[in-house]
Amino acid sequence: MNATEGSAPGSPEDGRGGGPDGTVPVRLLVCDDHAVVRAGLLALLGSAPGVEVVGEAGSGEEAVALAAKLRPDVVLMDLQLGPGMDGVQATRRITAAAGGGRPHVLVLTTYDTDADITRAIEAGATGYLLKAERPDELFSAIRAAACGRTALSPPVASRVMARMREPRPGLTPRERDILGQLAQGLGNREIARALFISEATVKTHLGRIYDKLGVETRAGAVAVAKEQRLL
Repeated sequence: MNATEGSAPGSPEDGRGGGPDGTVPVRLLVCDDHAVVRAGLLALLGSAPGVEVVGEAGSGEEAVALAAKLRPDVVLMDLQLGPGMDGVQATRRITAAAGGGRPHVLVLTTYDTDADITRAIEAGATGYLLKAERPDELFSAIRAAACGRTALSPPVASRVMARMREPRPGLTPRERDILGQLAQGLGNREIARALFISEATVKTHLGRIYDKLGVETRAGAVAVAKEQRLL
């Protein structure tokens, strides 16, 4: 896990000292839609030094409501949350909330595609961690996020750096046309008819669109296109 420098939670620099040893624990809200996974995280985090779990949420909507009510220091956020608001939308709502003391959001997920990483960071996530990380790395990332320091799993950091060094080419006018049809929910045959091209040509363009946007599905392409205002 990579993290930038900053003051530790409860240090004199951040003005939060107050516990018996001069520190206060990081107040954490956990959001994951799988009850078993969430229970495992709560059990694990119960042993984390300097961390206090103040709430748990099973949906994006619940996470937004609890973040406003409990005012945690960090929200540990999964990306895929089933029906309703996903983790990216919840992150955006939480980080854009009015008033001071807004929580930092640390994404904890199994997904490491360019599209997922980009969407989460653009939504305001402070860090992006994979669930394959060791517990001590998770604990360190939570403490880093509480101070506003960026925490990234090594594979995620590598993808971010690669994307910065080699930005993907922009979409061609034809690819934008197809993307627009895709956003309307049209299938390949319908897109082909609407644009007077063959289905094979549509498939070829879709493959190029997926590569450029760093996605693997039609839904992912539409989501990233909306995030990047390509539609």
